[in-house]
Parts: sequence; structure tokens; C-alpha cells
Amino acid sequence: MTTGGSSNRFATSLTVLAKDMLWEIVSTTRRNSSVKIGLTIILVYIVLAALAPYITSYRPEDTDPSSIFQPPNSRHWFGTDEVGRDLFTLNIYSIKTSLIVGLSAAAITAIIGLVVGLISGYYGGLVDEVLMQVVNFLLTIPSIVLMIVIGSIIGSSIASVILIIGLLNWSPIARVVRSIVLSLKEWTYIEAARSLGASNSWIIIRHILPAVIPVTIANTVLSVSTAIFSHAALVFMGVGSIGDWNWGLILYNAYTSGALAAGTWWYFIPPGIMLVALAYSIMLIGNGLEKEFNPRLPQASYQH
Repeated sequence: MTTGGSSNRFATSLTVLAKDMLWEIVSTTRRNSSVKIGLTIILVYIVLAALAPYITSYRPEDTDPSSIFQPPNSRHWFGTDEVGRDLFTLNIYSIKTSLIVGLSAAAITAIIGLVVGLISGYYGGLVDEVLMQVVNFLLTIPSIVLMIVIGSIIGSSIASVILIIGLLNWSPIARVVRSIVLSLKEWTYIEAARSLGASNSWIIIRHILPAVIPVTIANTVLSVSTAIFSHAALVFMGVGSIGDWNWGLILYNAYTSGALAAGTWWYFIPPGIMLVALAYSIMLIGNGLEKEFNPRLPQASYQH
């Protein structure tokens, strides 16, 4: 078998796998009410983020000293902050940043977790032992503590925050993938492929990867909400980027301006609700996908 032929077969297998998974996700969305509700909420957020300049007549940098700490009214739906900024404007402009951080960090988490889980579970031995020690370390140490320490060292740009969150949250996915691979690699059809001379890379891509992709997708979706919360927490504690508006920054400003102590509820309750609602919608999707995919993992393995 030539190298070019192997590459083409791998590419074809990955293309077929991607098409199958896309169809599976579409089918799951149609029949699962949790996924439908979650996607509907996220769609609302996406529309608000995309149309933010047209929904509000204010810009995030607009201030009005005559409208400091005003409660919600017809001009300012969510009230104003300590310098007269429109809080509704700040909140809907924060959606974009949170989605970018959440999706980007989750993508890094998924790639690392999937690769580590596949390698650790399939090859075993010393490789598995070393990788699992790293996984156990990351699961034992509170990730937010490591994020604060690393963020204070390498900087607080949005790219740095995405990288930090992604690099510290992959261990749960790696452990789940490893447990599935450990079971699959002992199955008869895997042994048969190995006895026929199939390479390890071919077995992983052709037979094992299709079985672990569904649960990886479900756990990746769940990690988006973790990334969004982590980003807000980092910014609130002064580590994350303050270059773009996000809910953590709004809550941080509410705290430093005394709004929390003064009971200026319109400053801190709306961003809290929007943050929780977005994370909850993502959890609905992740849980719905996990319930749909997990029972079919053995069948998916047989099909490939």
C-alpha cells in the first residue's frame, strides 16, 4: 500500500465519518426536546450578538454623567452604570466575546482530550501511565486556581485566556475516551483487523474513532459552558482580558463601583441571568446529545 493511497483512504474515511456525524446530530436535534430548547436559546443569543449595533442606539463606550446609576427605564432598558453607560448595550455586546471564548476553548479541549484519550487507551503501557498521571493531576487541582496563576504569568489577552482554558479542561474528555478505547480495542473485529495486517493508525481512524466521536462531541458541548463560566470568573478576579466587553467585566465593575453593596440590582442581576441562561442552554444540548449517543456506542462500533 502506497503512502498516497493510505492518505486518500484516511481522508475518505474521515469525510464519511464527518457526514455520518452531521446527519446524526441533525436527526438527534429533530427528536430530542432538550437539544431543541437549548439550540433555540442559543439562536436568540446569536441573533442578539449579530444585530447588537442595530438593536441598541448606544455604543459600549458612550457615557452620560447625567444618567449615573439610573434604574431600568424606557431609554435604558437595563439601567445605567457608574459612568452613565447603557447596561443593556454592554450586556448584548458581551455575548459575542463569551461565545468566541467558549467555542474556541472547547475546540482546543476536544482536540487534546480526544488525541490523549485515543493514544492512552490504545497503546497502554508507559504511555498510558504517564498520560493518566497528567489527567489525574488536572482533575485533582482546581482548574480555576491554575488559570489564575498561569494567566498572571503569560498575560490576559483574549487569545491567552482561550489557550489557558482549553489547555486545562481537556482531562475529563480524555478519561472518557480512554475508557471507551480500552473496551473497544479488545473486541473481536479489532483483533481481526490487526491480524490481517492493518496498521495502528488505520485501526484507530477506521474502527475506533467513529465510536468515540459521539461522546466526544457531547462532552465538548458541555465544556463550552465550563469555558464561558471560567472566562467570566477570570475577568471578575482581574486576570482575564478587559479589552472586550463580557459579563465577567460587567460584574467586576459592579463590584468595584459599590453597586453590589448598594443593592443596585440592575447592574449585576441581568449579566448573571444572561450568563447562567447561556450556560444552561449549552448544558441542555450537551446532556441531550449524551443521552442519545451513549447507548448507541457499541452499535456504532459494529457498523465500522
